[in-house]
Amino acid sequence: MAGTQSGKTSFGPLWLYREIQRRGPGDYLVVAPSFPLLELKLRPEFMRLFDRQLGLGDYTGSPTKKFVFSEEGSRVTFGDRYHPDIPTQVFFGHAQDPDSLESATAKAAWLDEAGQKKFKKASWDAIMRRLAIHRGRVLYSTTPYYIGWLKRDLHDKADGKLIELINFRSVDNPMFSQAEYDERKAAMPDWKFRMFYDGVFTRPAGLIYDVFDAEKHVLERFPIPDTWERVWGLDFGAVNTCVVKLAQQPDTGHWFVYEEYLHGGRTAKEHVAALRVGEPMGRVKAVGGAGSEQNWRDEFKAAGLPVLKPEVSEVEVGIDRAYALLKSNQLYFFEDLEGLVGGDEEDGELPTYSRELDEDGEPTDEIEDKSTFHRLDGLRYAATLIRSGPTAGPVRRRQSTVTT
Repeated sequence: MAGTQSGKTSFGPLWLYREIQRRGPGDYLVVAPSFPLLELKLRPEFMRLFDRQLGLGDYTGSPTKKFVFSEEGSRVTFGDRYHPDIPTQVFFGHAQDPDSLESATAKAAWLDEAGQKKFKKASWDAIMRRLAIHRGRVLYSTTPYYIGWLKRDLHDKADGKLIELINFRSVDNPMFSQAEYDERKAAMPDWKFRMFYDGVFTRPAGLIYDVFDAEKHVLERFPIPDTWERVWGLDFGAVNTCVVKLAQQPDTGHWFVYEEYLHGGRTAKEHVAALRVGEPMGRVKAVGGAGSEQNWRDEFKAAGLPVLKPEVSEVEVGIDRAYALLKSNQLYFFEDLEGLVGGDEEDGELPTYSRELDEDGEPTDEIEDKSTFHRLDGLRYAATLIRSGPTAGPVRRRQSTVTT
């Protein structure tokens, strides 16, 4: 994990070739976040070593992008371990298409710029499945871009044994100008400079729920008593109808998000039937939808779930109320709500909900990819029915000790 232009991509082919020498003939993977980055940056760097400098084989771009070792290249690489019946191939893929990474059974993989948002968690999972049989090692060469799966599942678990974290700055590359480094440091926001030139994770500007702390606000699941009051926030949609369910502990005033529901292709009646299962409906207040979505509220009411129109329609007001609940330690989430807090299948909405940045790296009023954050829309609708106030104090440990 290193600064921009620090030499991390140049290191990738050298690492991969050494890994091929160690592991022997077979298949290997090289993956970029997107097709343009694969073609413009990653493959040329690979070809510089494997083709022009070492002359190990040939690249073909169709139907599959791969580099195939020649007989001579294999003999040079493996010596006495060369086996003519086992080809050595390096497959190229990009992480915006996880299905493209599901074919090979690989012995090692090099993933460049895996910290970008375009490098999907599902692609990483697919790559790890390809490496499972051979217990293949992985090199991640990246600049930190945002707080997502790479930080949660790798960076924060680095122990020097199973996962080794190697960090260096742009200026640690002898070819990088100290003057350029100093000028960028003086001109850029500190958070952005540290991420892009020092290769260190910082909390990015524009992160909307910057007070969200998984160690503080995420708890193990426990049973919600039927006597607790509930508020449900609904975000309507024909393709994605989302419901976020909250319950309040009476003696502390804490609110716990205990369920996230996201489904499409169902009628209002089918949605309501699924949502009501196991719920003490007399304790439920539901709220949601924009001011213009009264037809949705009418449909859900006819199906058996009355839904209140939010008392305030402004997005920012709902965000401010949810933010206040988090900041005052009145709002908590069960750890298996992967859509909200992140988990094995995806990055969560809470740690990635951000404002677009202007050319100077400063936040604007616009929310980046706003239409994709259905759960947080449901949360802010629910927050319009909740007022932050004094509680019996925060829940102090991630493993909940809540008395029910």
